[in-house]
Amino acid sequence: MSRSPFLIAAVALLALPAGAQIRVRAVPPVQPKISSLRPPSSQSAFDPGSPLDALPVTFRSPAQMTEQDRNLEADAEASIAEHAGYAGLEFSQGKWDYRQIVCPALPNHLFLRFTRNQGAGDVSVFSASIPRNGQGRVRIIPIERRSYSLFSPAPVNAQTIDAFNHIRAEEHAAQPTPWVGLSVCYAALAGANPQMNAQDGLWQSDSQGGAQEFSPILTLTEDGSAVMRLTDYAAKPQATLWTLTFDRKGKLIKSNVKSAGISAPRKVPATPTISPESAPQSAAQANAATPPA
Repeated sequence: MSRSPFLIAAVALLALPAGAQIRVRAVPPVQPKISSLRPPSSQSAFDPGSPLDALPVTFRSPAQMTEQDRNLEADAEASIAEHAGYAGLEFSQGKWDYRQIVCPALPNHLFLRFTRNQGAGDVSVFSASIPRNGQGRVRIIPIERRSYSLFSPAPVNAQTIDAFNHIRAEEHAAQPTPWVGLSVCYAALAGANPQMNAQDGLWQSDSQGGAQEFSPILTLTEDGSAVMRLTDYAAKPQATLWTLTFDRKGKLIKSNVKSAGISAPRKVPATPTISPESAPQSAAQANAATPPA
């Protein structure tokens, strides 16, 4: 079943204040396309020509990392330990494992996720950002300390948003911003293992009952700001909807994550099968089975 662009646009309209004039473009998760848009405010960072490719985030174990990235991690470990200590993450205690967060939307940084698992109810997690070009500093994003959020949950935490904006400023990007990929990267740094593609195809909407594909949507307003909405199908126990709000300069100012209100697709056989016990009898079979009067 194909997704109706008119339905997606209608949902986006309901989420904005009355009277707001918007332009909406839906981005298919596998083969992104850019619809024709009128240019937004000249002072807006949201160029209609910006790439909307999803640029999926992937993860690598230390053995899968390049030698250059492993050396960069080793050089930054003392600084990582120092910043983690400021957040009370007890980096000097217990065994910490890490893996790389590969984020193509922010290529000038090495991102790592550190985890210490001491059993049920005692898991600590944080992300670390290391600039590759030496222009910037090591930053950490606390996610959990002993299975609890340090402040508010990382995805909506003002400190997470502030660190992300500083990381973007350190990028000194010369190319247009890939907004979907950037948003997926934020979700990963905040603790998600995001997957934007519905591998099983169509998902069932809990509220509407219909099956559809939920693509990332970038909503542009006339004042030059924008809202990115995307679905993380890999979230447990249910897929989640991320909503990131950017101001006209492209700075992230708000993040929200909640249940996407969808459940896994129901697989229906292409051709219904009928068991012999329940198969209806033909007229000839019925007559043959009826004894003569």
